[in-house]
Amino acid sequence: MMYSIVLYGEPVLEKQAAAVTDFDSPELNKLIEDMFESMYAAKGVGLAAPQIGIAKRVAVVDLSIAEDPQQKIVLINPEIVRRDEFQTGEEGCLSLPGFREQVTRPKSVTVRAQNSKGEWFEMNGDELLARAFCHEIDHLNGRLYISHVSALKRDLIRRKVRKLVKAGEWS
Repeated sequence: MMYSIVLYGEPVLEKQAAAVTDFDSPELNKLIEDMFESMYAAKGVGLAAPQIGIAKRVAVVDLSIAEDPQQKIVLINPEIVRRDEFQTGEEGCLSLPGFREQVTRPKSVTVRAQNSKGEWFEMNGDELLARAFCHEIDHLNGRLYISHVSALKRDLIRRKVRKLVKAGEWS
């Protein structure tokens, strides 16, 4: 099932997501499958469950955008355990369509997470993969990428979104 992407302004995007504790449920595997389908349909490289209105600590990443099944990554209850150096680059978000800003993130990270069976693993990510890991884990912690830009830019984005909402163009 393909989900609609929840847009900025919805409360679920600004709340800490709940940890996943039940790994024996077929619902978890269905959620993961549906998240990949929804992410691909939206032409994204990452998606966190809160972005489809589900407040659980589940994120999916695929930098190949469905071109290489080997690049599909599932992160359940993830946390960043190591950060190295920094990079600044343009970042956008499926929940804030039409907006892009320069964001500084770690250039290299190590993530500790669980897979769909509940097994813990660690994975390193560099450059774009590090950025994607940080971005999706931020979503699970109730943060959007605009929390990493200046207050002035953040306010500008908020005002533009309010205008779009008022005009009926933000849905």
